[in-house]
Amino acid sequence: MSYTIGVDVGGTKIAAGVVNESGEVLRSARTTTPATEVDAVATTIANLVEQLRGTDEILAVGVGAAGFCDATRSQVVYAPNLAWRNEPLRERIEGATGLPTVVENDANAAAWGEFRFGAAKEADSAIVVTLGTGIGGGIIVNNQLVRGFQGFAGEIGHMEIKAGGRRCGCGLRGCWERYGSGTALVHEAREIATVAPAQAGRLLELAGGKAQDINGQMVTQAAQEGDPIALDVIDTVARWVGRGLANLVAVLDPQMIVLAGGVASAGETLREPVERAFDRHLTARLYRQAPRICLAQLGVPAGLIGAADLARL
Repeated sequence: MSYTIGVDVGGTKIAAGVVNESGEVLRSARTTTPATEVDAVATTIANLVEQLRGTDEILAVGVGAAGFCDATRSQVVYAPNLAWRNEPLRERIEGATGLPTVVENDANAAAWGEFRFGAAKEADSAIVVTLGTGIGGGIIVNNQLVRGFQGFAGEIGHMEIKAGGRRCGCGLRGCWERYGSGTALVHEAREIATVAPAQAGRLLELAGGKAQDINGQMVTQAAQEGDPIALDVIDTVARWVGRGLANLVAVLDPQMIVLAGGVASAGETLREPVERAFDRHLTARLYRQAPRICLAQLGVPAGLIGAADLARL
């Protein structure tokens, strides 16, 4: 059995694990991300690798980074939540650990994990959509991760889905993630609780009476309890998710779509209205086999599992 180490680098935490060739995490560690210190992030990653490698023979390291990673899988060109700008991360980690290293976008790494070992393992082509604070994704076509000319493919949350819509952190307006993400879910719930508090009694109860304290977990809980306002909020977001998925399918024609991320923790409460909206918007829906829409299986470790597997390629 051979082992690699996968590292998932986010804006607030770094998680790492020793992963075998079957995608099993044998041991793991995590720490906070020194997000404002360029050198400290690489040092922290290297320290986690050294902490985990022990006496096992580690073949390589895969790093999933929250940012734009170049086509050579060596640099983080830009990371919005970290201080990295054209950061030669592969060189730094290889220099500190002596292990071959690959650097990949974190959403791509998580998508690859689901494709190899999770919900999409029986598919040849799949789109994995991460519904969290924003919308991320990874695209696999004919068993290959689609990375694009510069390595920036898969930034699906920034498709324009509503002309002149809400302003996005990327600088544009009307991006998909402004309507179909966890941020959008909370925005809708807080707005209803503010303008119609009498209707949003359960959400306000969960939030201690303060609309501004409503979070995604509260909306999910209330919806799973059958609260009509929470269900309406989820349905509103699901309609936008379904519309965006139909756009992606018109271009990519995947075999399967996997919903991942925090919003997807709502389970069938989210998946079913997403599928209904998707069916309404799917082009040529009467003449094609629609891709199956399912929920992710690997959960939080998907990113480090995928990064570890990519390090084998």
